[in-house]
Amino acid sequence: MRRNRIPSDVPLPEPPEALRRGPLREGAFGKALHDPRTAVVVGRWLGPAFAVCFVTGLISHYMQHQPSWLAIPSRPVWGYRVTQGLHVATGLAAIPLLLVKLWVVYPRLYVWPPARSVRHAVERLTVAVLVAAALFELITGLINIVEWYPWPFPFVPVHFWIGWVATGSVVLHIAVQLPVIAAHWRRGPEALPAVDGPSRRGLLAGLAASVGVVTLATVGETVAPLAEVSPLAFRRPRVGSQHLPVNRTAAAAGVLPVVHDPGWRLTVLGPQELSLSRDELLAMPQHTVKLPIACVEGWSASATWSGVRVRDLLDRAGAPHDATLRVVSLEKFGAYAVMEMRKEYTRDPLTLLALTVNGETLNEDHGYPARIIAPNRPGVLQTKWVDRMEVLA
Repeated sequence: MRRNRIPSDVPLPEPPEALRRGPLREGAFGKALHDPRTAVVVGRWLGPAFAVCFVTGLISHYMQHQPSWLAIPSRPVWGYRVTQGLHVATGLAAIPLLLVKLWVVYPRLYVWPPARSVRHAVERLTVAVLVAAALFELITGLINIVEWYPWPFPFVPVHFWIGWVATGSVVLHIAVQLPVIAAHWRRGPEALPAVDGPSRRGLLAGLAASVGVVTLATVGETVAPLAEVSPLAFRRPRVGSQHLPVNRTAAAAGVLPVVHDPGWRLTVLGPQELSLSRDELLAMPQHTVKLPIACVEGWSASATWSGVRVRDLLDRAGAPHDATLRVVSLEKFGAYAVMEMRKEYTRDPLTLLALTVNGETLNEDHGYPARIIAPNRPGVLQTKWVDRMEVLA
């Protein structure tokens, strides 16, 4: 069988550029919108979002898990509401920012050779850690908002420590890329040709619009006046039992069989032990406060609470002024079934053992027969279904 052969003197056609080039060479990073200038501009937005997320995340973590060396004030009463609202809002805004940043710089992930030197290898390794940690933080944070935990690890400590990894990687990356950032911080001769200018402006305008839409569509869970224009808010401030959202119901906590026990009594263990029925608590001087309840998922809502001041109970129990109080819930297996408060909270006149909310007797889902409400306090520490209080030395 005769085969057709191409004469050796006939030149072969050049392969397409993408095939001829193979992996991107260093210096090939310069096509429209995949240039250093665009990367720097997006990074100027993403960096502050990450910084706010990290700082407010630290505040939230240490307020929930207060170290012995840290004194947390009970004022302003709206402090945790603002910081945690910012944490979730900036975290959501960072999602489109990070996706666009990765799209702009993704050609750099395929440069060839993959490592030209030890320094270059370390730089690329830090980028890999940064991308992985940032994606992990934003994805798990988003899933936490809807209270879905498909992973086998505890969310709070892992999210906390990966946050440190992500922040350290960001700082290291900025240090390594500082010359590039400085060169492209302002528009200069390195900018794209004019023909690419509108494309960049269009990308950045679209990115700003997407961040604005995401923020407006979700921030109503913290900013009550915007609740009606936030269709994607996971909670509505005034929607729920007794005009308040509920995260953990009495049924989910497994306390329904005991909360309406007519023999329930609050026990206060101190120098002078107290045992008080709900009627006896209602016979004590009642105080009314308006305080927000704010949860780690980012939602918050204000309500009017009435009940007995915690400091009045401590005084009747003969507790020292600087004593720490341990509060134990009827809930047996919750992660926050036992909570501690230091004097900054226990002696605050706004800290109540609440018996009513918004003029109504607490229902089961809001902590009947009694719950804690305190200013500037994470919602998970506003213990519901209180069983006893223990004065600690």
